[in-house]
Amino acid sequence: MSKEEQFTKLIKDNEGIIFKITTVYTDNREDQQDLYQDIVFQLWKYFESFRNESKISTWMYRVALNTAITRIKREKRNGQKVAIDKVVLQQTEYYDADFEERLKLMYDHIQMLNDLEKGLILLLLEGKKYEEMAAITGLTTSNVGTRISRIKQKLKSTVTEKQAR
Repeated sequence: MSKEEQFTKLIKDNEGIIFKITTVYTDNREDQQDLYQDIVFQLWKYFESFRNESKISTWMYRVALNTAITRIKREKRNGQKVAIDKVVLQQTEYYDADFEERLKLMYDHIQMLNDLEKGLILLLLEGKKYEEMAAITGLTTSNVGTRISRIKQKLKSTVTEKQAR
């Protein structure tokens, strides 16, 4: 199998990783597509340098998160980020309005977190273990645990505040 075929298969097999990160780190569909392309480009750029020292999904998360955070920092510096609309949740044939509303609410609360917190909560929702989260983010395992605990508390308090209103 050629390098291009291997890479294409890798992207197809793991595009959920990229989609989740683009959903959390963007405010509209156009930005989501742009970030998706940036992530795929960065993955391609460093594909040959992957040394199999970690799982391929761990490497992909790390590249994708770094790309998203770098892009956000660049946009903040340049002052170009203007949210026009929210990402439209994809509907399935088994559309559940209550579930979609709760999912949208969850993403709205996640959007209020800082960049690192967004990445950590995304990895937690993915079911990643603290050790893998540490490998992806470059934090220590104990630091990941502490930050996750604080993020949960922060989300809980924002949900409680909104319900009290």
